[in-house]
Amino acid sequence: MDRQHIVILGPTATGKTRLAALVAKGIGGEIISADSRQVYRGMDLGTGKDILDYVVDGKAIPFHLINIVDAGSQYSIFDYQRDFAEAANSIQTRNRTIIICGGSGMYLESALGLYHLVETPADEKFRKEAEELPDEVLLHMLASLRPLHNTTDTTDRKRLIRAIEIARAETAGGQKNTKTPISSVTTDNSVVFGIRFPRSIIRQRITERLELRIKEGMLNEVESLLNSGIKPEDLIYYGLEYKYLTLHLTGKISADEMFSLLNTAIHQFAKRQMTWFRRMEKKGIRIHWLDGTNGAEKNATGIIRMVSKQ
Repeated sequence: MDRQHIVILGPTATGKTRLAALVAKGIGGEIISADSRQVYRGMDLGTGKDILDYVVDGKAIPFHLINIVDAGSQYSIFDYQRDFAEAANSIQTRNRTIIICGGSGMYLESALGLYHLVETPADEKFRKEAEELPDEVLLHMLASLRPLHNTTDTTDRKRLIRAIEIARAETAGGQKNTKTPISSVTTDNSVVFGIRFPRSIIRQRITERLELRIKEGMLNEVESLLNSGIKPEDLIYYGLEYKYLTLHLTGKISADEMFSLLNTAIHQFAKRQMTWFRRMEKKGIRIHWLDGTNGAEKNATGIIRMVSKQ
């Protein structure tokens, strides 16, 4: 029987990384990140990389698709599915278990082979037309083409236009759901686990984590990125932490406004993540939900036991 792959998903601040690392240690696995922002070097606290969580009993668990491109660049879902296939194939040659871990819905679905995107070239004619349109019209245009899964697609004008460009190409050319898999990982040979907490607890975890990361120097991280020559609008493009901290550092909002707006935005993001996961279930993907209050150690034991029986 083919080796079962494992997927660990959940909204932000649920401890996915540590759980994945514990499972990997227990079954001899390697982790592939399914996070749209952890691919960027130098964007650590803001993206919640938590590299130390990959160390279990003094041993570093191998991970992939983290710190692979420079901050300031744009990394697409097309880039991800290409790099995912390469990482998955590499892990399989070592006869180790693939553990996909993350909370970016489109990346997770791409990893599971639900669709295969082809690269979308720039549509210069559309871009010129779009430049004359207000944000409200562009937002309505994108919403008519696909679900609004990512806030960074809707809060940055350049990214909004690019998202419409890709969605238009998908609709016209049938980029989604082609027969070509990006790797041997599919929904049929993967077991999907999700971490969830009661709403009150996840809200508390999100706020406490934000407070901690600010204390740990998240503002300094963003300031260093700006000082390295990255334009403010390029950091704002990444959304959430990088948007609001950049707005504060460039004098657009106060420190109190930064924290309040960002805290609210992260809570809203977590809700959208859960909406995406529920839609995955409606598509037929079975998610085995784990109670986050059990703790990572207990949940890891449960995953290992369940996978070993299959």
